[in-house]
Amino acid sequence: MLHFRPHWSFTLAVLPILIALIALGTWQIERLHWKLGLIAEMHGNLAKPPLTLSQALRAGDAAQYRRVRLTGRFDNGKEAYLFTTGPNGEPVYHVLTPFILEDGQAVLVDRGLIPTAMLDPKMRAAGELNGVRRIVGVWRTPDRLGPFTPKPNLVRRIWYARDLAGIARADGVQLAAPVIIEADATPNPGGWPKGGQTVVDLPNNHFSYAITWFGLAWALVCIYFSWHLSRGRLGFARKT
Repeated sequence: MLHFRPHWSFTLAVLPILIALIALGTWQIERLHWKLGLIAEMHGNLAKPPLTLSQALRAGDAAQYRRVRLTGRFDNGKEAYLFTTGPNGEPVYHVLTPFILEDGQAVLVDRGLIPTAMLDPKMRAAGELNGVRRIVGVWRTPDRLGPFTPKPNLVRRIWYARDLAGIARADGVQLAAPVIIEADATPNPGGWPKGGQTVVDLPNNHFSYAITWFGLAWALVCIYFSWHLSRGRLGFARKT
Protein backbone atom coordinates (compact mmCIF):
# COMPACT_ATOMS: atom_id res chain seq x y z
CA MET A 1 0.00 0.00 0.00
CA LEU A 2 1.38 3.38 -1.00
CA HIS A 3 2.09 5.76 1.84
CA PHE A 4 3.19 9.39 1.58
CA ARG A 5 3.94 11.73 4.48
CA PRO A 6 4.90 15.11 2.96
CA HIS A 7 7.41 17.23 4.79
CA TRP A 8 5.48 20.50 4.96
CA SER A 9 8.44 22.86 5.25
CA PHE A 10 10.11 21.30 2.23
CA THR A 11 6.81 21.24 0.35
CA LEU A 12 6.17 24.93 1.04
CA ALA A 13 9.69 25.73 -0.24
CA VAL A 14 9.31 23.69 -3.44
CA LEU A 15 5.73 24.60 -4.36
CA PRO A 16 6.25 28.29 -5.37
CA ILE A 17 9.32 27.34 -7.41
CA LEU A 18 7.32 24.66 -9.21
CA ILE A 19 4.47 27.08 -9.92
CA ALA A 20 6.93 29.66 -11.28
CA LEU A 21 8.60 27.11 -13.60
CA ILE A 22 5.25 25.94 -14.97
CA ALA A 23 4.13 29.56 -15.43
CA LEU A 24 7.32 30.38 -17.35
CA GLY A 25 6.86 27.35 -19.60
CA THR A 26 3.24 28.30 -20.26
CA TRP A 27 4.25 31.88 -21.05
CA GLN A 28 6.80 30.63 -23.60
CA ILE A 29 4.10 28.53 -25.29
CA GLU A 30 1.94 31.66 -25.52
CA ARG A 31 4.88 33.59 -26.95
CA LEU A 32 5.45 30.78 -29.47
CA HIS A 33 1.91 31.09 -30.82
CA TRP A 34 2.18 34.88 -30.87
CA LYS A 35 5.46 34.71 -32.84
CA LEU A 36 4.05 32.21 -35.34
CA GLY A 37 1.04 34.46 -35.85
CA LEU A 38 3.29 37.46 -36.41
CA ILE A 39 5.38 35.63 -39.02
CA ALA A 40 2.21 34.48 -40.79
CA GLU A 41 0.94 38.09 -40.79
CA MET A 42 4.20 39.29 -42.36
CA HIS A 43 4.00 36.73 -45.16
CA GLY A 44 0.32 37.57 -45.65
CA ASN A 45 1.06 41.28 -45.97
CA LEU A 46 3.80 40.64 -48.53
CA ALA A 47 1.33 38.66 -50.66
CA LYS A 48 -1.23 41.47 -50.76
CA PRO A 49 -1.47 43.96 -53.65
CA PRO A 50 0.78 47.05 -53.40
CA LEU A 51 -0.50 50.16 -51.66
CA THR A 52 -0.05 53.76 -52.69
CA LEU A 53 1.81 56.07 -50.31
CA SER A 54 -1.42 57.69 -49.10
CA GLN A 55 -2.98 54.27 -48.44
CA ALA A 56 0.09 53.16 -46.49
CA LEU A 57 0.07 56.32 -44.40
CA ARG A 58 -3.61 55.81 -43.56
CA ALA A 59 -2.97 52.16 -42.66
CA GLY A 60 -0.42 53.11 -40.00
CA ASP A 61 1.12 50.09 -38.23
CA ALA A 62 -0.97 47.76 -40.41
CA ALA A 63 1.19 48.79 -43.39
CA GLN A 64 4.22 47.00 -41.93
CA TYR A 65 5.55 44.51 -44.52
CA ARG A 66 3.05 45.71 -47.11
CA ARG A 67 4.37 46.39 -50.57
CA VAL A 68 4.01 49.97 -51.78
CA ARG A 69 4.06 51.41 -55.29
CA LEU A 70 5.83 54.76 -55.76
CA THR A 71 6.64 57.11 -58.62
CA GLY A 72 9.48 59.62 -58.39
CA ARG A 73 13.20 59.96 -58.83
CA PHE A 74 16.26 58.92 -56.85
CA ASP A 75 18.44 61.68 -55.43
CA ASN A 76 21.62 59.67 -56.00
CA GLY A 77 23.90 62.44 -54.79
CA LYS A 78 22.59 61.91 -51.25
CA GLU A 79 23.21 58.18 -50.89
CA ALA A 80 23.94 56.88 -47.42
CA TYR A 81 25.46 53.50 -46.61
CA LEU A 82 24.37 51.17 -43.83
CA PHE A 83 27.12 48.84 -42.66
CA THR A 84 26.18 45.22 -42.06
CA THR A 85 27.53 41.74 -42.75
CA GLY A 86 26.73 39.41 -45.63
CA PRO A 87 25.74 35.72 -45.57
CA ASN A 88 29.35 34.63 -44.99
CA GLY A 89 30.17 37.33 -42.45
CA GLU A 90 31.86 39.64 -44.96
CA PRO A 91 31.30 43.41 -44.63
CA VAL A 92 28.64 44.77 -46.98
CA TYR A 93 26.51 47.91 -47.19
CA HIS A 94 22.89 48.75 -47.81
CA VAL A 95 22.48 51.70 -50.17
CA LEU A 96 19.93 54.13 -48.68
CA THR A 97 18.78 56.76 -51.17
CA PRO A 98 16.17 59.53 -50.87
CA PHE A 99 13.34 59.00 -53.38
CA ILE A 100 11.65 62.26 -54.30
CA LEU A 101 7.97 61.72 -55.06
CA GLU A 102 5.90 63.56 -57.64
CA ASP A 103 4.42 65.87 -54.98
CA GLY A 104 7.86 66.78 -53.62
CA GLN A 105 7.69 64.53 -50.58
CA ALA A 106 10.56 62.12 -49.93
CA VAL A 107 10.93 58.59 -48.63
CA LEU A 108 14.12 56.72 -47.93
CA VAL A 109 14.63 53.65 -50.11
CA ASP A 110 16.92 50.78 -49.21
CA ARG A 111 18.03 49.87 -52.72
CA GLY A 112 19.85 46.71 -51.63
CA LEU A 113 23.33 45.41 -50.87
CA ILE A 114 26.71 46.26 -52.32
CA PRO A 115 30.14 44.80 -51.43
CA THR A 116 32.83 47.05 -50.00
CA ALA A 117 34.48 47.31 -53.43
CA MET A 118 31.30 48.93 -54.79
CA LEU A 119 31.02 51.61 -52.12
CA ASP A 120 32.17 54.26 -54.60
CA PRO A 121 29.16 55.03 -56.86
CA LYS A 122 31.53 55.28 -59.83
CA MET A 123 32.10 51.53 -59.54
CA ARG A 124 28.40 50.87 -60.19
CA ALA A 125 27.46 53.83 -62.34
CA ALA A 126 25.02 51.76 -64.41
CA GLY A 127 22.93 51.11 -61.31
CA GLU A 128 22.57 54.79 -60.44
CA LEU A 129 19.03 55.13 -61.75
CA ASN A 130 18.13 58.58 -63.07
CA GLY A 131 14.92 60.18 -64.21
CA VAL A 132 11.38 59.30 -63.21
CA ARG A 133 11.05 55.75 -61.92
CA ARG A 134 8.19 53.53 -60.79
CA ILE A 135 9.30 51.24 -57.99
CA VAL A 136 7.75 48.70 -55.68
CA GLY A 137 9.19 48.11 -52.23
CA VAL A 138 8.32 46.87 -48.77
CA TRP A 139 7.14 49.30 -46.09
CA ARG A 140 9.27 48.87 -42.97
CA THR A 141 9.46 50.68 -39.66
CA PRO A 142 13.06 50.38 -38.44
CA ASP A 143 13.92 49.12 -34.98
CA ARG A 144 14.85 51.68 -32.35
CA LEU A 145 18.49 52.62 -32.05
CA GLY A 146 20.47 50.63 -29.51
CA PRO A 147 22.49 52.36 -26.79
CA PHE A 148 25.76 50.93 -28.13
CA THR A 149 25.27 51.82 -31.80
CA PRO A 150 28.48 53.43 -33.12
CA LYS A 151 28.26 57.00 -34.31
CA PRO A 152 28.02 57.45 -38.09
CA ASN A 153 30.93 58.45 -40.28
CA LEU A 154 29.36 61.56 -41.77
CA VAL A 155 32.32 62.21 -44.07
CA ARG A 156 31.96 58.83 -45.80
CA ARG A 157 28.17 58.77 -45.15
CA ILE A 158 28.41 55.40 -43.39
CA TRP A 159 25.82 54.54 -40.74
CA TYR A 160 25.54 51.62 -38.36
CA ALA A 161 21.78 51.70 -37.81
CA ARG A 162 18.73 52.86 -39.72
CA ASP A 163 18.67 56.23 -38.02
CA LEU A 164 16.09 57.77 -40.35
CA ALA A 165 15.98 61.13 -38.59
CA GLY A 166 19.78 61.42 -38.61
CA ILE A 167 20.09 60.37 -42.25
CA ALA A 168 17.34 62.79 -43.27
CA ARG A 169 19.10 65.66 -41.47
CA ALA A 170 22.41 64.76 -43.11
CA ASP A 171 20.68 64.60 -46.51
CA GLY A 172 18.75 67.79 -45.96
CA VAL A 173 15.45 66.14 -46.85
CA GLN A 174 12.11 65.91 -45.06
CA LEU A 175 10.65 62.42 -45.04
CA ALA A 176 6.94 61.84 -45.65
CA ALA A 177 6.96 59.08 -43.00
CA PRO A 178 9.47 57.62 -40.51
CA VAL A 179 9.78 54.43 -42.56
CA ILE A 180 12.13 52.88 -45.04
CA ILE A 181 11.09 51.28 -48.32
CA GLU A 182 13.04 48.10 -49.05
CA ALA A 183 13.37 47.70 -52.82
CA ASP A 184 12.17 44.46 -54.35
CA ALA A 185 14.40 42.03 -56.24
CA THR A 186 14.02 43.75 -59.64
CA PRO A 187 17.60 43.63 -61.05
CA ASN A 188 19.42 46.93 -61.36
CA PRO A 189 21.57 47.68 -64.42
CA GLY A 190 25.05 46.35 -63.80
CA GLY A 191 23.74 44.07 -61.05
CA TRP A 192 24.24 46.48 -58.15
CA PRO A 193 22.76 47.21 -55.69
CA LYS A 194 21.05 43.85 -55.13
CA GLY A 195 17.51 44.45 -53.92
CA GLY A 196 15.05 42.02 -52.45
CA GLN A 197 16.78 41.97 -49.06
CA THR A 198 13.61 41.98 -46.95
CA VAL A 199 13.92 39.32 -44.25
CA VAL A 200 10.80 37.68 -42.85
CA ASP A 201 12.46 35.55 -40.21
CA LEU A 202 12.05 36.42 -36.55
CA PRO A 203 14.05 34.58 -33.87
CA ASN A 204 11.70 31.92 -32.56
CA ASN A 205 13.26 29.88 -29.76
CA HIS A 206 10.17 29.86 -27.56
CA PHE A 207 9.52 26.13 -27.96
CA SER A 208 13.00 25.21 -26.71
CA TYR A 209 12.61 27.71 -23.86
CA ALA A 210 9.28 26.11 -22.93
CA ILE A 211 10.85 22.65 -22.95
CA THR A 212 13.61 23.96 -20.68
CA TRP A 213 11.18 25.42 -18.12
CA PHE A 214 8.90 22.37 -18.15
CA GLY A 215 11.95 20.11 -17.94
CA LEU A 216 13.16 21.97 -14.86
CA ALA A 217 9.68 21.66 -13.35
CA TRP A 218 9.72 17.88 -13.96
CA ALA A 219 13.23 17.61 -12.48
CA LEU A 220 12.06 19.49 -9.38
CA VAL A 221 9.12 17.10 -8.99
CA CYS A 222 11.51 14.15 -9.24
CA ILE A 223 13.83 15.69 -6.65
CA TYR A 224 10.88 16.35 -4.36
CA PHE A 225 9.63 12.77 -4.38
CA SER A 226 13.14 11.31 -4.31
CA TRP A 227 13.89 13.32 -1.19
CA HIS A 228 10.76 11.94 0.49
CA LEU A 229 11.58 8.41 -0.68
CA SER A 230 15.11 8.61 0.76
CA ARG A 231 13.70 9.55 4.16
CA GLY A 232 11.07 6.89 4.28
CA ARG A 233 8.22 9.32 3.79
CA LEU A 234 7.23 7.73 0.49
CA GLY A 235 6.98 4.08 -0.36
CA PHE A 236 4.88 0.95 -0.27
CA ALA A 237 3.94 -0.48 3.08
CA ARG A 238 3.66 -4.24 3.35
CA LYS A 239 0.30 -5.64 4.26
CA THR A 240 0.19 -7.47 7.56
